[in-house]
Amino acid sequence: MSSSTVRSGGRCVLPGFTDSHVHFPTWALGRSWVRLDDCRTLNEVVERVGAAAATALPEKWLVGYGWSSGAWGTERVPSRHDLDPVTGGIPVALLSKDLHSYWLNSAGTARAAGDLNGGGVVERDASGEPSGVVREEAAWGFRDRHLRFSVDEYADATIDGIATAHARGVTAVHDKDGWIGAPEIWQRVHARDALTLRVWQSVPHARSAEYVPATMDGRRDAFLRIGYLKVFMDGSLGSGTALMLDGTGVVTTSGEELVEILRDASATGWPVAAHAIGDKANRDALDAFETTREDWQSRGLRQRIEHAQHLHLTDIARFAALGIACSVQFADGVLSRDAVDRLPAELAQRTFPFQSLWDSGAIVVNGSDAPLTDLDPLLGVRAAVLRTLDDRPPWRQEQALTVQRALEATTVNPAWLCGDEHHRGRLVPGQLADLVVLDRDPVACPSDELAEVSVVATMVGGRWVHNPPPWD
Repeated sequence: MSSSTVRSGGRCVLPGFTDSHVHFPTWALGRSWVRLDDCRTLNEVVERVGAAAATALPEKWLVGYGWSSGAWGTERVPSRHDLDPVTGGIPVALLSKDLHSYWLNSAGTARAAGDLNGGGVVERDASGEPSGVVREEAAWGFRDRHLRFSVDEYADATIDGIATAHARGVTAVHDKDGWIGAPEIWQRVHARDALTLRVWQSVPHARSAEYVPATMDGRRDAFLRIGYLKVFMDGSLGSGTALMLDGTGVVTTSGEELVEILRDASATGWPVAAHAIGDKANRDALDAFETTREDWQSRGLRQRIEHAQHLHLTDIARFAALGIACSVQFADGVLSRDAVDRLPAELAQRTFPFQSLWDSGAIVVNGSDAPLTDLDPLLGVRAAVLRTLDDRPPWRQEQALTVQRALEATTVNPAWLCGDEHHRGRLVPGQLADLVVLDRDPVACPSDELAEVSVVATMVGGRWVHNPPPWD
């Protein structure tokens, strides 16, 4: 293999970025949906959906993404009656920003033919009829039965999304879209010789028998490994379904059920990622990991909790003590500031405790949760350090991280979590040449320049995948 020298011209070279929590095919396909994440009122959402409905085909679903009633400054939950006047007979399905709810119009609920039950939450109006909002298992069941996209549709969008990811310095992802069949989507992309991201793929624990986990000390494929199980403990803050110690929220998987899942998973070599938002959900997950510690620790399995959003103060130190990684989202930890500030003060102060977790010795990895926030690691780094992403003052600055730590959570730690620390994550001889070139050093530059740091080029496995040199 030939080698060559590239002069950086004073630019900064870092290990390639990993997005440790992303719904990649959903994000990629969703870029063609009606975008609602910048709407600040219910009326804005209705107007935008109405404009899209004017040119939509009646035989197809009109799909939108990004609504969040918590961002509207009102407690009123939307309903199908809000959408009906502007959508008529076009069936509409709007996915919430947190991916845990769908908002349908009357044509959409009719198209579902009453098939909205099967667990979760089906909200109802005063007459007892479905209001048009379904949450958790009810939302996912509706999606699986009625919003089907082909593997090729997902693969086409994913290939386009890979180019965007590389332009943002991303060389690897921990994908969470197993529930839509992402392994098959990635395999289709791979078959087209278009997979240039390293994918560490989760699958729902209910589908574990269909797959074989990758071993931690070997790579079945240089770019695609199906490696860990995803389990939901609760819902989300935005949907009001996060499981809290005050008794509110929704139980998706109980602590006792997680114990059995962990024991079965350990016996077959699966690490587990437990989605936990509320403080009760996080405590139940930690308790289950502690109860089964001998089962999985002896196997060298690296366990994780996704989000770790609301934590009781007594539970923060347990992540490091048990060896459970915290898979968090730095950008969401700032973009959710308005919703968090509406919580009781005591709870708000222990929400998104990034610095507290790091100081406790926990392994912290950063992801975008795209499409919840955009797939952009530098945005996450900036949020972690500056604690603001707009013109407002820094928010809860005591939880700010240094640039060095934010970068480690986006490069070094994710490689360790999927067992790749001997292959990538650092710029040292013998490791894979997965790297990103930046226009300046984010560690050395003044903090007010962090917003200006940009990706110049990206390399995966010694191959330039974005903007090869020479550079001006």
